[in-house]
Amino acid sequence: MNTSQKLLWNLYAGAIGALTTLVAAKAVNAVWELATGDTPPEPNDPEVPLRRALTWAVASGVGIGLSQLLVNRFAANQWTRVMGTPAPGINKTTLRI
Repeated sequence: MNTSQKLLWNLYAGAIGALTTLVAAKAVNAVWELATGDTPPEPNDPEVPLRRALTWAVASGVGIGLSQLLVNRFAANQWTRVMGTPAPGINKTTLRI
C-alpha cells in the first residue's frame, strides 16, 4: 500500500469518525433526556451523585464507542469495495473467531 492511499484512508476515516462522534454524542444526550427526563449530568461536578455520574459515563461511553465501531467497520468495508484492497491497518488474513 502506498503513502497516498494511507493518507487518503486517514482523511476518510478521520472525517467519518469525527462526524460519527458528534452525531452519537447528540443521540446519547437525547436518549438520556428521553429515558430520565433530565439533561445529562456533568460527571465532574461534585454535586452530582456518584452513581448518576457513573451511569452517565458508562452510557455515553458505550453509545459513542458502539457507534464508532460500527462506522469504522462500514468505512473499512466501503474502502475495500471501492479500492479493491483492505483498508490500511486491516489484516484480512487474521483468523476470525
